[in-house]
Amino acid sequence: MRCRQQILRRQVKGSNAMKMLFKQRMFSWFDSYDIYDEYGNTLFVVKGQLSWGHCLRIFDAAGCPVGCVKEKIFTWMPQFELYTGEDDYVGCLSRELTLFRPSYHIDCNDWRIEGSFWEWDYDILAPSGHTVAHIAKELWNWTDTYTIEVADPRDALCALMVVLAIDAEKCSRNNHT
Repeated sequence: MRCRQQILRRQVKGSNAMKMLFKQRMFSWFDSYDIYDEYGNTLFVVKGQLSWGHCLRIFDAAGCPVGCVKEKIFTWMPQFELYTGEDDYVGCLSRELTLFRPSYHIDCNDWRIEGSFWEWDYDILAPSGHTVAHIAKELWNWTDTYTIEVADPRDALCALMVVLAIDAEKCSRNNHT
C-alpha cells in the first residue's frame, strides 16, 4: 500500500532524493512542528490537538489536511495509527518489548526500522533492504530537530508519520520515567 501524497517532487543532486528538516516549535501548548525542505520552504505543518494520547494532524503548505498520527490508548505497548488524508488508514507503528533499547514494528508498506542505541539516528528500510529514509537528530538545538532524507519523495509523508510516531512515543516514555 503506497501513501498518497500532495507534495512537490524535488531533484537533489541529480537524484529523486528529498531532504526534510523537522523542527518542533518552541512555544506551543500542544505538539507542533514545521517541516521544511532543504531550501527553507515549508512542506508540512504538524499540529497536535487535545485528545487522549497523542493526535498529530499533518497539513500541506496550503493548509490542506494530508495525514494524521493517532496514539491508541489502553494498549500494552504504545501503538500509533497512521492515516493519509482525513481517515485513510495506512498502517500502525508499535513499540516492541525489549530490554535495552526500544524496538518498533511497522505494518505500513512492509517497512522496518533499524537504529542507533540512543534513537537519534535510524533508518526506515524497505522489504528489499534498501533505505527508504534516514533520520538523524541534530544535537545542540533548543527544540527537537531532525533531518529526514527520503530516497523517493513519494514516501515522504509516510516516513514523516513514522518519525512523528517515534518522537511521540519517546516523549511519552520520557514523561513516565
